[in-house]
Order: sequence, then C-alpha cells, then structure tokens
Amino acid sequence: MKDNIVFISAIWEIMDALRKSSQLAECLSDCLDVLCRTMHSENGYVWIRSSDDDRLYVIAGKGSVDNTGVSVRSGEGIIGACFASGEPETVQNGIEDERTAGTDDGPLFSGTSLVMPMKTPLGIYGVIQLNDISAELTDEGADLLSSCSALIALDIEDKGLEFHPSSDKTPILSLRGIVKEFLNGQEMRRVLNGIDLDVYEGELLVILGESGCGKSTLLNIIGGMDPATEGELIVEGNDFSHPSEQELTQYRRDYIGFIFQSYNLMPNLTALENIEFIAEISRHPLDSREMLDMVGLTDKANHMPGIMSGGQQQRVCIARAIVKDPRIILADEPTAALDFRTGQDVLKLIEQIVHERKTTVIMVTHNIEIAKIANRVIRLRDGMISSMRVNLHPLHAQDLSW
Repeated sequence: MKDNIVFISAIWEIMDALRKSSQLAECLSDCLDVLCRTMHSENGYVWIRSSDDDRLYVIAGKGSVDNTGVSVRSGEGIIGACFASGEPETVQNGIEDERTAGTDDGPLFSGTSLVMPMKTPLGIYGVIQLNDISAELTDEGADLLSSCSALIALDIEDKGLEFHPSSDKTPILSLRGIVKEFLNGQEMRRVLNGIDLDVYEGELLVILGESGCGKSTLLNIIGGMDPATEGELIVEGNDFSHPSEQELTQYRRDYIGFIFQSYNLMPNLTALENIEFIAEISRHPLDSREMLDMVGLTDKANHMPGIMSGGQQQRVCIARAIVKDPRIILADEPTAALDFRTGQDVLKLIEQIVHERKTTVIMVTHNIEIAKIANRVIRLRDGMISSMRVNLHPLHAQDLSW
C-alpha cells in the first residue's frame, strides 16, 4: 500500500511537471529526477531519437557523469534494443550482461537497470534508462515507469519534437576528476568532489546550484584563478592542470575573458581606458572603441565607473572581456546586482557574443529562469554534478521573465 501511494504521487508529480513546463528539455529533466527518486535509482538518462539519423542521444541525465550528447544506434546494446523493439529491457548486472558490453550506451553500472520505451500508438520517441536501482524491482515499479514513459511520450507528441544533434561538436575544454579542498580551521573541507565535464566550442553552458555548492569555485579553477587539488584541466588539447606561472599567465591572457558580478573595473580609469588596459596586455586584441560601441556605450567612453549605473558598468565589463578575443568567457552571476530590465539587456549581449562571435560562455547563476537561454544546463549539489540537460529549444533573452 505504501509503495502504491508513493507511485501515485510520482505520477501526479510528473503530470504536474508536464503541465507547467513550456520547455520540453527542462520538463524531461524534472521527470527524470522524480523517477530516479521514486525508483531509488542512483543515475538515469533520457534518450531521444535524432531527426537526422538512426541514433538515440542523451539529452537529460541524473548523476555525476556528463553524458549529454552520447549516442547509440537503434538496435545496438540495451538502449537501442529497447527502442527498436518498443519493449522494456531489464539488466541485473551491467558489467556482466553481454548486451551492455562493448556498446556506447552510457556509463557502466553494477546493479539493476531498467530501460523503458517512450511510446504512443503513433510512434516511439526514445527511452528512459534508470541505473543502479537499489530497491527490489517489482512489477509495480516497472508499471510505474511504463505509465510515466507513456505520459512523457504523449507530451512529446503534443508539443512536437525535432532533435537535430550537432555531429561536429568539439570539446574546447575538458575537466576530469576535479577535486578542490580548502583548509577550514583544523579540518580540510572538500568543495568539489570529482567533476567530469566537457564544454564545447560556441556553447552557452549554464551552471546552476545553491550557495556553497561549488559553482564559483569551479569557475575559478576553469579560469586559472584557483588551482585544483586533484584532476585535469585540458583546453584545446593543452594540459593546464599544473601550469607554471608563465603558462598560467599565457592561459588567462589568451584563452579566458571574465565577467564579474561586482564588475571589478578600475575606478581611476574611464570606461574606454578600462577596456584599453586589457587590450594592451592581450596578444591579439580587438578594437577597444568598437567593443564599447558593441555594448552601446560609445557616448560613455570618457565616463568614470563611479558615475555610471550598474548596468553600464557591467556592459563595460563585457566589452573588456571581449576585447581580448578569448576562446572562453566566464560569467559569474552577471545579472545578480541588476534589476530585471538591465539584467535582460546584459543577457542579450551575452547571447550575441555566443551567436555572432561563436565564443564559448560558461555562466554561473542561481536564477533557474536564466538557464532557459543556455544550450546545456548542469546542476551542482554538494560539490558534484547532480544533473544535466540539453535545451532542445533555448529561449532568447528577450523572452525571459523573473
């Protein structure tokens, strides 16, 4: 009886998520979270069939491993078999089961896995995979996943889904096993606990999480402002895990641009001089006045930061980040100190940087609404990646509201 109540509650949660969410990817991620919690699954994935080829791709995941974009052919392995047959598949031991060996269908798992097709009478749209299920797998549990998968499939059918993966995506930055520890009094505190993440060229990646989860620490490690205790940082094939001072200077100069929450402008320099200062120490800078014009502050070139509004200072900060022509821009809560309208204008500029300049932007925020403009969203919890998703149809900044 207790399980029945829990399962009915899960169905209602999923129906509510489907009803409330206008973004399909966000909705799929929320539904996966409910199913993993209800079925006592340590990690799980939503696989969607591509509209371009006969492959299924991970677009939402629950667990510490970034597998967004991983794909498998229809009919291949446990995932492809479930999709091709339209029937559920169960694995008792993911390491020993020959149906999972040698395939590209996500991480190995040691316990029970349940894979369920998302299907309606009109078609099969993908599968849901729950791994390392710690509770006993009952018929009722399988029925729950079947019912929820059908509900999700109906929603996909109703909203319409065309998933076109980019097959030529190249990781510009890779993190492997990133650990960060700080000495807190007499004890060592672990802030990041093994982060694995690939970031792609021309991508807007948003990192969500509550205060203290390690968002800013992760950004500082990527930016070369704070060394990792353990792990690897690889950028365009170059290992910056343990750089010399000269290598670190080169990395920050050539690869990284920063947009800070607190602006960090030099108060004794004008808006233009703040940008020119960075341009002068860059290897291949862009034109400072053109960057100021791009952010709409041509008439503020000779203004000191102290007489400029918060939004104007943040725009100078953006121009200062772009003038280096960096490969990656790191934005730490860039709208936190701004009102909605000004924050929206700042996000429009960031969106423009990604779309027009093909610059990779990694943005940390606690505002889940902002995540809707991202190509991908990861969530940190207790120093680990707790979930990730691909936004199938990112919104434009002008369509946001909070």
